[in-house]
This record gives sequence, structure tokens and C-alpha cells, in this order.
Amino acid sequence: MKRILTVLIVSLFAVLPAFAAESKAKAAPLLPSSFAGWQETQPVRTSTDPETADKVYAGVLKEYGFTGYESASYTRGERKITINAIRFKDASGAYGAFTFYKTPQMQVEKIGDQAASDNQRVLFYRGNVLVEAVLDRVTPMSAAELRELAGDIPLPPGPARNLPSLPLYLPRQAYLPNSAKYVLGPLALAGIDAPVSPQTVEFARGAEVALAQYNSGSGAATLMLISYPTPQIAGDRLRAIDSAHPPQDGAPVFLTRRSGPLVAIVTGAVAPREAKSLLASVNYDPEVTWNQNTFLGKRDNMGGLLVGVVLLTGVILGLAIVAGIAFGGIRILAKRLFPDRVFDRAEDVEIIQLNLRWPDNPMIRWNLRENKEENRPLRAPVQEKPPYM
Repeated sequence: MKRILTVLIVSLFAVLPAFAAESKAKAAPLLPSSFAGWQETQPVRTSTDPETADKVYAGVLKEYGFTGYESASYTRGERKITINAIRFKDASGAYGAFTFYKTPQMQVEKIGDQAASDNQRVLFYRGNVLVEAVLDRVTPMSAAELRELAGDIPLPPGPARNLPSLPLYLPRQAYLPNSAKYVLGPLALAGIDAPVSPQTVEFARGAEVALAQYNSGSGAATLMLISYPTPQIAGDRLRAIDSAHPPQDGAPVFLTRRSGPLVAIVTGAVAPREAKSLLASVNYDPEVTWNQNTFLGKRDNMGGLLVGVVLLTGVILGLAIVAGIAFGGIRILAKRLFPDRVFDRAEDVEIIQLNLRWPDNPMIRWNLRENKEENRPLRAPVQEKPPYM
């Protein structure tokens, strides 16, 4: 029972900071009041409605896990900049929205986790927040100023900071910059030029999509990766995709391949040989973990138990010290404010005393002398043992 209580207390101390950090991250504002000399001129507009952030693609933002929106205007002298920030449940949503809004014409920038710019419009994300900055004009210090802004954006706690792993399977050779897309729903897939329809992909079965453009000898080729929870689902959807796109004379190349739970599709202006080579570069590499019980968990770790005991002892000692200081402080304060009233006795308080010491008391001596027989100790009469029968 003591061990269970200790484990519960240690777990409570371990979980409380995580909950506090998560609630703090949710309550923290996205945009600062000032950065790099820019000062906020108008109150920050906040909303939890995705239509406030984008009326056209509000459904797409929901698919990526939209949770909040903030917008603010900043000035520095005669210059002006407008910042729009969208918060998502995790970094995967922010990355997906970033790939949805960026275009191949944008230039790659080093701001936040990833950024792209199109003249006076800069798009970047950091953690689970997507930021759009609209400048009145671009200067050599604009990128440095936005990097300072990115540093002020709060990061999400724990696993919400992790990026998706599916885009890592996109080959880097012959990749067209800013062409990668990460899709989590049918509306986002319908909003880009995808070779497979959302109905064929079936996002209801846990699908994720990564899409990119590649240079080929004949033009631009499109590589589409679809990830499913299990290889069985991937095999079933691969057959459905092949049935929906039968080979036809004169039609563009459309080749498919499955690697574990991944379905790869290559289409576009590409030769069959190049398409097969691009498909062969996509290989699912699972991570195998050993799950045999090694008895080194938290419940079987004596070090963790000792740490819990030390923490509990420290908490109890701390509470005792605080209580002792508070009790002593109250007594001292009461003595100064109310002297001789609360804790101290007045000097004229009378004490009733009984002089019961022997042989100074004459009543005790008389009692012992006149009543010797009565004060004699009693003895039980001796009885003879009866004979055995």
C-alpha cells in the first residue's frame, strides 16, 4: 500500500507540470506586443472560427486541426506590417497548411521551421503555428526581423511538436522546390492537382497523402504517396486505384507500387523507365522494437522508488517548516499586538495551592496516628487446600 501511494504521488508530481505546460501553451498569446522595433498599433484580433482566417478554405483548415487565429498590425516609423497567425493542434497541421498555401514560384527562406516568400508576402511556420507576414516593402533586414518574431512564438508541449514522417519518403533527387504537399483530408486533396480523387483515397480509413513534383526528361512528373494504417488496407486501396485508372493508349503514364502500408503513384510527363525508377526509390523502412519485458520499468525500478520517497520526504519537511514558521510568526505577532492578553499570563493571577506534603501537614499526621487499624493493609485469609478426590 505504501509503495502504491508513493508511486501515485510521484506520478502526480510528474503529470502536473505537463498539464500546466499544456494549459499555459494554450492560453499564451501567439503574437507579441513588439518585436525588432515594431510596435503593435491596434488590439490583436482573435477568433476560433476558421472562416475568420480564410473564408474560402475554412474546411481545409479544419482538416489540418485548426484551433485559433490571431491578427495584429505593427508600425515602426512610417512603415507598416500585418501579421496573421493560425494555431493548429500539432505541428503536422501547421506543416500541412504551410504546404497547402505555398506555391512553386515562392523563394525558400530561413525563418522559423520552414519559410517561403513571394515579394512582400512571407509564409512560415514554427511548431504548431502558421504565420503570414505582409510587408509594405522588403528590406535587407526583413528576414532577420521575422526570425526574431518567430522566436517569440510559443511552442507546443510534448508530441504535438513532432512533424509527420510521410514526407521523409519523398525522394530528394530531381525534386522541384516548394512543390511538396501534405494532405490530411478530402477538401485539401481536392484543392490541389492530385492524380487520384479523394473518394479513391478514402481518408476515413486513416489515410495521409504526400505529393511532390519532379523533373524528368520529358517534363514534370508527379509522385503521390498514400500512407495507410496497415499493409492490408494499402493493398486493398491499391487495387481500387488500379481499377479506377486502367491503362489506355495515348494516356499519360500512370504507374503504381506498394511498399508496406505505403502506396506510391507516378504520373505526368515522364517516360515509363523514369517512372519505374522514381517508384523504386520509395521504400518503406519500418522500425522494429523489442517489446519483451525487461523488468526495468518504473514499477520495477528501485531507483524510481527511492526518488519518490525522497521527494515525498522533502514535501513533508517543507510543509512542516512552513507550518512551524507560520505558527511561530503568529505567536510573535500576537505578543507584539496584544501583549499579556493571548499567550502570556498577567502577574496578578492567583494560583490555588494545596499543601499536601507529609509530614508538614498536621491533618495527615493525626489521621495516621488515630487510625492505624484502618490504614493497615488488608490480607486475604489463608485457606487450606481441599484434598484430591
